[in-house]
Amino acid sequence: MEQSQIKNFVIIAHIDHGKSTLADRFLDLTGTVEKRKMREQFLDMMDLEREKGITIKMQPVRMSYILYSKFYILNLIDTPGHVDFSYEVSRSLAAVEGAILLVDATKGIQAQTLANLDLARKQNLVIIPAVNKIDRPEAKVQETKQELAYLLNIPAEEIFLISGKLGTNIEPLLRAVVEKVPSPKGDFQKPLRALIFDSKYDSYKGVIAYVRMFDGEVRVGEKIYLMAAKTKGEVKEVGFFKPELTSKDKLAVGEIGYIATGIKNPGEVKVGDTITILNRKSVTAFLVIPSELSKGQISNINIESLPGYKEPKPVVFTSLYPENPDDFPLLSEALERLKLNDASLTYETESREVLGRGFRCGFLGLLHTEIIIERLRREFGLNLVVSKPQVLYKIIERSGKEKLIYSVSDWPDPSQIQEVQEPLARLEVITPISYLGRILEILKALGARHLDTQYFGQDKQLLIYEVPLREIIVDFYENLKNATAGFGSMNYEILGYRASDLVKIDILVAGQKQEPFSKIVPREKLFEESKKIVHKLKEVLPPQLFSVALQAAISGKIIARETIRARAKDVIAPLYGGDYTRKRKLLEKQKKGKKAMKEKGKVNIPSKVFIEMLRS
Repeated sequence: MEQSQIKNFVIIAHIDHGKSTLADRFLDLTGTVEKRKMREQFLDMMDLEREKGITIKMQPVRMSYILYSKFYILNLIDTPGHVDFSYEVSRSLAAVEGAILLVDATKGIQAQTLANLDLARKQNLVIIPAVNKIDRPEAKVQETKQELAYLLNIPAEEIFLISGKLGTNIEPLLRAVVEKVPSPKGDFQKPLRALIFDSKYDSYKGVIAYVRMFDGEVRVGEKIYLMAAKTKGEVKEVGFFKPELTSKDKLAVGEIGYIATGIKNPGEVKVGDTITILNRKSVTAFLVIPSELSKGQISNINIESLPGYKEPKPVVFTSLYPENPDDFPLLSEALERLKLNDASLTYETESREVLGRGFRCGFLGLLHTEIIIERLRREFGLNLVVSKPQVLYKIIERSGKEKLIYSVSDWPDPSQIQEVQEPLARLEVITPISYLGRILEILKALGARHLDTQYFGQDKQLLIYEVPLREIIVDFYENLKNATAGFGSMNYEILGYRASDLVKIDILVAGQKQEPFSKIVPREKLFEESKKIVHKLKEVLPPQLFSVALQAAISGKIIARETIRARAKDVIAPLYGGDYTRKRKLLEKQKKGKKAMKEKGKVNIPSKVFIEMLRS
C-alpha cells in the first residue's frame, strides 16, 4: 500500500460535544462495523465510558474508504474531552496529521475547545472545523459558526454544519479529511521507527504496544529493541484496530497499529518510547551491535529516537489502601497494569500504622482519580480506603532545604518551616454573560486574581484568573456547572508555586495524636475546618466506657473540641428493692472506674472510622 493512500486523523472537542457519535457515523459510512453489531458510542470500549457518557481512553480504529475510484485507509483516533484527560489527547495528536475540531451548536466554543485546538496547532495539524448538533431546536448554528470562524481566522463557508445523530453532512466531512489531511511521511528503506502512543497487557503475548509507524516495517518473529527502556523483545503479532485487534502479516511506514512485543514486564514498555529492529540485514549499517548483545546490553545505536512525549505531572495526590490488608499484592499488580494503559498515573508505596501498606498515587484531576478507583474496583475486585485528594506543597526549611509534601504526614515541625509554597493555576472559564455575576462571586470566594477577559460572540465571555490549585480540584467544576445551568466550562494549567500561609491541623483523640485525621488548611479557614473535623469524628467514632475528648490543635494549642459521652451501663439493674446505699455504692464504684479508665485508658479506633473520615 502506498503512503498516499493512508490518512491519519483525530476528532477533538470539549466534553459531550459529540465526538463518539460522529465516530459512529464514520463507522457506519465506511462499513467498518456490521449493522447488526453496531451500537452507540461503539469506540467507547469500557462499560464505565458508556455509563458516564464520556470518552476516557483514546481508541484507534482503521476504516476503508473509496473516493474518486481510489482506495484509502483512514486511521481515526477518538479522543477524550475532559480536562483531566488532556494527556490522552496530546499523545494521539503526535500520531496523526489532521484533526476534526468539533463544536456543539447548542453550547458553542468551550474551554477544552481552546485547549485542544492549541495542542493541535503545536503539532502543526491540518484543522477541519465542524459545528455539530444542528438538528437540535436550541441550536445556535449561525452564531456558533461565526464564533468558530473568528477563532480560526477563516471564512465561515469553510466550516461544516453536521448532525452526528442524524448523519447530516457526514460524508462531505469525511471527503474533506481525505482531500485536506496530508498523507504520512516516512521512508520505507530506513530501519524501523515506531512511536508507542498507548499499550495494554496480554498474559500470552506480553505487552501490546499501540504504535504509529514513522519509518520502515515490522513482521512477526523479528527481534525488536525499545530505545528508551533499553529492552529487547520478539514480535509475537502485528496488526491494526477494527477496532478490535486484527492481525496481519506486517505493519509498514505511515500505518497505525499494534505490536505484541512478547515483553512480560509492563514497566519496560513506556508511552513515548521508540521501537526499532535488531535482526534485519538492511539495518546493520545503522546499528552497532556489540558482542554483549546476548547479555541484553547495547552500547550504541545510531538510529535517532522519535521525540516521544512530555512526561505528565500529577497535580492531585491520593492514598489508596486495600480494606483487606491481604489484597496489597493484588493492588500492586492492578496499579502496574493500569499504569501500562494510563501513562499519566503515578504511584509509590507508603504505610500507616492502622491501615497497613498502600500506595500514594498521583492523578491529573478528580475525574481521573474517580475513574482509576472505579476501574480498580470493577476490573480487579478491590475495595479501597481512599484519602482526600491533596495538591503537592513545597516547604522551605530554615536550613534552606526544600521538602515536598505529598501527604499531611510529611508535614514537618512548625519550628523547622521558613516558608510554605503551594501550586498556582491559570484558570480559564467560559460562561454566558447572563451567569457572569454568579461566577464572579464563586471566584471571589476562592481568592482568585483576575488576569484577563475576552469575548466570544455577543453573549459569551472568557475569564482568565490566577487561583490556588487546591481551590479548584475538589468541587469547583460542579459549582461552575450548577451556577451556569451546565453552560459554563473550565480549563486550567499549572503556573508554578507561590508562598502561602498554610498550617497543619493536628487531631487528638483522648489526648493521643491521630495522624490520619490531620489536615493542611489556609490559616484563615483554620477554625472552620477544625470544627468540621471534630464534629464529623464525633459522629463516626463509637462511644467508649469513658468520655473521650476530640480536639483539634495547632502547634500544641487546642482550637476546637467535641466530647463523646461515656457509654452508659446500668450497674444497678440486677438489684430489686433493698437498701438504697447498696445502689449508691455501685454507682460510686462505677464513677471511680470511669475516671481511672479516662486517665489510663486508650481508645481503640476501628478501621471503619478511618475509612469514613478519609472518605468524608
